[in-house]
Amino acid sequence: MHMYVGTLSFDLLLGDVHSLKEKRSVVRPIVAELQRKYAVSAAEVDHMNLHRRAVIGLAAVSGDAAHLTDVLDRCERLVAGRPEVELLSVRRRFHGDDD
Repeated sequence: MHMYVGTLSFDLLLGDVHSLKEKRSVVRPIVAELQRKYAVSAAEVDHMNLHRRAVIGLAAVSGDAAHLTDVLDRCERLVAGRPEVELLSVRRRFHGDDD
């Protein structure tokens, strides 16, 4: 039996956002779409008090390394393609049975 865990963290700069309420209206739909489309665990994990910055973290588990890589790639493309945010950086970690 094999188990692989992949994580991504997205450092985002939000566009025309002037309050934490506006920030939530941008970040929450991204988190919800990641969860709905790809069955990953996702949440805003940093810069909670800054209205133009956000870090979204996600994790996924699979028994198939290729499938997990595909899911992480799709999640990254989804976030990178959102016009209301600028993707500053992505950090990817991949853990297998050998770790």
